[in-house]
Amino acid sequence: MSTTSATPPPPPPTQSAAATAAAPPAQGRRLIAVLLLVPALVALALWAFAWPAARTAPHDLPVGVAGNAAAAAGVQQQLQQREGAFEVHRYADEAAARDAIEKRDVYGAVVVTERGPKLLTATAASPLVAQLLQQAVTAQVPEGARVVTDDVVAAPAADPRGATLSSSVLPMAIAGVAAGGVVTMLGLRGMRAVFALVGAAALVGIVATALTHSWLGALTGDWWTEAGALGLSTLAVSAAAAGLAALVGPAGIGVVALAVVLLGNPFSGVTSAPELLPEPVGLIGRLLPPGAGGSLVRSVAFFDGARAMWPAVILGIWAAVGLVLVLLGGLRGRKRQAPAAERRPEPVPVG
Repeated sequence: MSTTSATPPPPPPTQSAAATAAAPPAQGRRLIAVLLLVPALVALALWAFAWPAARTAPHDLPVGVAGNAAAAAGVQQQLQQREGAFEVHRYADEAAARDAIEKRDVYGAVVVTERGPKLLTATAASPLVAQLLQQAVTAQVPEGARVVTDDVVAAPAADPRGATLSSSVLPMAIAGVAAGGVVTMLGLRGMRAVFALVGAAALVGIVATALTHSWLGALTGDWWTEAGALGLSTLAVSAAAAGLAALVGPAGIGVVALAVVLLGNPFSGVTSAPELLPEPVGLIGRLLPPGAGGSLVRSVAFFDGARAMWPAVILGIWAAVGLVLVLLGGLRGRKRQAPAAERRPEPVPVG
């Protein structure tokens, strides 16, 4: 009688073999994610930068009309023929129109005089708007007539086109994201993180003012007020990045970077004016740190702080919410560490 021995079952796959078998599907999913994510980001970037630029036109742009009631009414009617383009404000005389420009109530004004229309502009508010108003008023006067133009609040001679201010928006946003990222990567929490964020923002404001005001001569306001405005612009971004990272992890830094760099920069309207961007881009840009920061710096640098309250409040809200999240993240980290310390076994005495 013969006996047959049973064939032993094959050994279970080792952990490395199982990981190798699972690796191709995981890498395939990552490959698909990259192929979909990169074009999506490119499309978003093109939309954010190209669309507002291609649709640049006045949308309820505040301008003034001053002078004789009957003649001024004709100018106002001509401006209002472009429906939705201009928001016309009436003023009794040239002095009132100048005061409105200096307070940033309007970008410019047309003063009707016996010799013809006189255009008041403010290149410090927006060189592009000043050029647009020049073209609009010139097109309405008889052929050969000359329009007298007076730049009430002129841009600095060292930066007549406002290029320095508009070029500072992106570096301030990048500096904020970098500061928030460094604080997160170094593991700073609680009050230490708050002190690091505030201190870094203050130093960024001082350095930026030294470059733009003292060296380039592109800003002409109070030096320390400008430094405070630039520092607050940086703190709004850095606190938001560090705070969101404390709440949801390092991915929060990427979310803030996309919001302020990819959207906030082209939506800021600093290179033109928020009223020249299509809606709701202009409104969104004013609520994001780059747009609010650019408006605040422009107010304190050229208009003695006129219209500075609203952008300062927006930046303050961003900074305050971010710092609160940083503190809450520090408290949550302490609560996690406390149970772990309680579970740690006590050392056994020797001898």
